[in-house]
Amino acid sequence: MARPEKIRLGELMMQHKLISQEQLMFALEEQKRSGRKIGRILADNAFVSEDQVAEMLGKQLGIPYVNLKFYNVNPEIIRRLSESQARRFRVLVLEERNGRLLVGMGDPTDLFAFDELTRILKRDIEIAVVTEGQLLETIDRIYRRTAEISGLARELSDELGDTTVDFSAMGETPGSDEAPVVKLLQTMFGDATQIRASDIHIEPQEGRLQIRFRIDGVLHLQTEADNKIAPALVLRLKLMSGLDISEKRLPQDGRFNIQVRDEAVDVRIATMPTQYGESVVMRLLNQGGNFLALDKLGMPPDMLERFRKTIQRSSGMVLVTGPTGSGKTTTLYAGLAEINSVEQKIITVEDPIEYRLPGINQVQVNAKIDLTYARILRAALRQDPDVILVGEMRDEETVHIGLRAVMTGHMVFSTLHTRDAVSTLSRLVDMGAPRYMVAATVQVVLAQRLLRRVCESCSEPYSPTPQEVEWLEHEGIQRGSWGELKHGRGCSRCNNTGYLGRVGVYEMLEMTEPLVEAAAHDDASRFTQAARAIMQGKTMLDRALELMTQGHTSVAEVMRISNQVED
Repeated sequence: MARPEKIRLGELMMQHKLISQEQLMFALEEQKRSGRKIGRILADNAFVSEDQVAEMLGKQLGIPYVNLKFYNVNPEIIRRLSESQARRFRVLVLEERNGRLLVGMGDPTDLFAFDELTRILKRDIEIAVVTEGQLLETIDRIYRRTAEISGLARELSDELGDTTVDFSAMGETPGSDEAPVVKLLQTMFGDATQIRASDIHIEPQEGRLQIRFRIDGVLHLQTEADNKIAPALVLRLKLMSGLDISEKRLPQDGRFNIQVRDEAVDVRIATMPTQYGESVVMRLLNQGGNFLALDKLGMPPDMLERFRKTIQRSSGMVLVTGPTGSGKTTTLYAGLAEINSVEQKIITVEDPIEYRLPGINQVQVNAKIDLTYARILRAALRQDPDVILVGEMRDEETVHIGLRAVMTGHMVFSTLHTRDAVSTLSRLVDMGAPRYMVAATVQVVLAQRLLRRVCESCSEPYSPTPQEVEWLEHEGIQRGSWGELKHGRGCSRCNNTGYLGRVGVYEMLEMTEPLVEAAAHDDASRFTQAARAIMQGKTMLDRALELMTQGHTSVAEVMRISNQVED
């Protein structure tokens, strides 16, 4: 194939009236200043989209444009180039056809890359244009380090042999960064952050060590290794988090910070003695502050508008409920970010601090020095705050202080572990809060769950099983109103799970005057009946069913949510 001719992308965009002369001049000046590619400058300034740039290049050069979002790539074909080569030249080997290799390039006008690819691959190549964003995302996904982790685990196992090693000494000796245990952990953390894992589970089993990652709320096996490397991993992690390395009989928890791929990650670690050794679970918290805005969470527009009005009030309590990992803190921080201003004094009391938000005062709970939720909350009230975020209403003392803070004119955000919005007020009463105080202070209860999205790349029409049909009909959804039921076939983009990403489903209970009166009444059933009548047709399950009929999630996912929220 002939080499592609060099063209001027900016002029091409202007010829097709995608940008103006002024926008082109701006981009050219920025290119002189920064040295960045003009296509990236145009896309970053929203003059054109990445897709428009790629499609236009494809038409001009007479080469295909490949949308990697919907392209089921073959990992074995892609790995004909090493990760460093793919990143260096911004390319992917997509497929082999008619004795040639189809190569996707972020910049198909890069003549040097074209020549180098021909030399490295030793084959005739055909070029397709791809967007750089999708190309880098695919590289992150495909060049995972599973094989490297397994290899490092074997290397560590071979180094240990049948002898006992002083791993604490290993951590203190020069060159310890090259020790297999350290390299294994570094590679494992790098892989986990690359595929958006929220947790790492290191679990010793009989004769083997199991390492699993939680991705989109579901655990996936990462690798298995010889169980004799488990003590080495656990000891190194204890050293990193300042735990007692000699104590193996009792659970311990701690934290440490690591730098992974230019990102600061806060790691919460919890150990637990099991039959075959100490099990470790680590929660990975990205400290980059990349939380979602309120309008990106998936709330219906009418609910979003009402929630925004509530958080703008000068006093009251806003509670977000749901199980661990349902996105409660993300929702609260999205709300805080919206009201954060120089006029507002905002204090958070958390365990752990999951996000960094400029302009607010964040305090970390530390039970070891008796720095509890209640103690910090009492101190926070003396700091003249306008808004207080309490990470979780964990005990009676914290609940009482939080309610009193509202009574004295503060806005309080917090979370609670309850099944749904209606049962939340009863939970506060069960924790010792007076009914009248709960009724007078709580403004809104938002309950939520996270549903896995069907992968767009491998989504296809789906016919439910007889059991699913029975369940759908039980929920009042007959065959004619199923909508576009879909599921994911499984592809390289979604790691063959059929799901990619998650979306929130919400229900919001606003404390109207009739509900406040019912909540203050001694008969708890009055409030429950009144609240359930108001929530009819507006529950999390109703929202999940709506997403299912639109093809955004699967029947199986909605059934899973149903099991969590129904008695």
